[in-house]
Amino acid sequence: MENLHIVNLSSYNRPQVKEDKKRKWVAYGSDNNYYQYLIDLYINSTTNNAIINGVSNMIYGKGLDALDSSSKPDEYAALRSIFHNDCLKKIALDLKLLGEASFQVLYQDGKVVKSEHFPRQTLRAEKYSDEGNIEAYYYHHDWEKAKPADKPKRIAAFGFGNGSEPEIKIIKKYVSSYDYYCPVDYQGGLAYAELESEISDYLINDVQNGFSGTKVVNFNNGVPDREKQMQIKNDVLSKLTGARGEKVIIAFNNNAESKTTIDDVPLDNAPAHYEYLSNECGQKLMVSHRVTSPLLLGIRDGNSGLGNNADEIKTASLLFQNVTIRPYQDLIVDCIDSILSVNGISLRLYFKTLQPLEFIDTDNAVTDEAREEETGVKLSKDPTDQELLDMIGDVGEDEEKLFEEGWELFDERPVDYDQEEALDKMLSLASVVPNRATAQSELDGETETGKTYMVRYQYAPLIVSKNSREFCKKMVSAKKIYRKEDLDKQSTANGELAASGESSYNIFLHIGGANCKHYWLRKTYLFRDGIKPDPNSPKAKPAYKSERAKEGIKEPSKAQEPDLVSTSPSKRPNKGYKNPR
Repeated sequence: MENLHIVNLSSYNRPQVKEDKKRKWVAYGSDNNYYQYLIDLYINSTTNNAIINGVSNMIYGKGLDALDSSSKPDEYAALRSIFHNDCLKKIALDLKLLGEASFQVLYQDGKVVKSEHFPRQTLRAEKYSDEGNIEAYYYHHDWEKAKPADKPKRIAAFGFGNGSEPEIKIIKKYVSSYDYYCPVDYQGGLAYAELESEISDYLINDVQNGFSGTKVVNFNNGVPDREKQMQIKNDVLSKLTGARGEKVIIAFNNNAESKTTIDDVPLDNAPAHYEYLSNECGQKLMVSHRVTSPLLLGIRDGNSGLGNNADEIKTASLLFQNVTIRPYQDLIVDCIDSILSVNGISLRLYFKTLQPLEFIDTDNAVTDEAREEETGVKLSKDPTDQELLDMIGDVGEDEEKLFEEGWELFDERPVDYDQEEALDKMLSLASVVPNRATAQSELDGETETGKTYMVRYQYAPLIVSKNSREFCKKMVSAKKIYRKEDLDKQSTANGELAASGESSYNIFLHIGGANCKHYWLRKTYLFRDGIKPDPNSPKAKPAYKSERAKEGIKEPSKAQEPDLVSTSPSKRPNKGYKNPR
């Protein structure tokens, strides 16, 4: 078998971290050029390239922003001065492509003045210090061409410099046993990226040069010694093999009997074989990159149409954003926070998402800041809990005092004009005793029989969740009732809380603000002389239109009591926001 030579595919390239006693820096890869290997696979593998581009674009999104940019304008301006958008785009690409990214931090008078992208592939880590820290990185513009006589430049790691010279800040996630360098998160798919690259090059060669199939080259003029065999083998391989093998070889022979022969080793059903390999590479690369749906990255998957699985795509988008994209963004934000902390700057940073608004789930985002972080849309200021409580002030009365004074709850209901006629047929009346208002409302009056009635409103329902805003919790806990005039305020003092185009905030209409699940419940009370209140009596059942008419109680008009009053903002169009979000 010595005379038979087989050319193997290159073995799968795993990252090797090698320390050399002669060097102060640590090599990455068997030839200290592993980053270039990753870059080559990024350039040459179609699927790998598309995924990395798509993911890095989604990491950067629409750029970096801060939730508290309006309240900290000076610090936000400093952020914009230190970090530029093009720098962050490069950081996002390096972090996904190489598994790490690096900032060069520049100082002036002990303060950070600029933080720039630094190509990660040009840096090698210094060996651990006695304290177990990487205190510097070594720079060479091309490690593949580095010579033993070259002296790479030493640059201090972030926090280990003198406060005036540039420092290197590395962004990477923790991977056990990889202290100096971090392998990429798609490590398991590299073999498929390499295979896809080889297949594409081979097919191009197949089309251009017509050299297809596996070949057996026979030399029929005797068997030379082993050294000569190896020389001939290398010469033939350099001519005929590889992605760009030559189409024609020129041979000179003494006679026909000793001529060189080339025999085909045919590959049955080659088109189907390459189609299978291509599909297998694509699928395995999707898995290794944790892509929940190829459509998210603009890649068609099989025969499924773009519009056939809208719900599935939305779910896949939410999952991909939270499982794959958000961890990368958090790594970058944490790194930026540590750099800004040198200048005493603290901002609530986030990356604005590229996702369509209809794909974003904001149901669990109970504050404007949380919704801004999810959607990337700067929101107009909604009233704070304290501002809403200040608007209510000291108004409102205790219902129990009304009960003690001889009032009883005749009727309570959310406003629903459309249901009044139907409810007329279901007359039901019970008594409960409520409370006395010190000031009369325009909705109060007397019946034809001389009975006094009054109309008040209560924050309803009297329940809250763990996510309820503080204003709602306090309103439910107070259980007070209010005159319409106390709620229907158009105060210019609260103009900063108003929606766009309005000059004031109306708590009667807007209740607890956008996404609030409460509403105003109308409660009608009758004063009955000689009736002793029963504090333990059940709550009043609704007294419908005919019963109220019999008592001579005048219904509030729609102008006095708009439908919005009984509709919680969470059930209104856009969940109570002025514009869709």
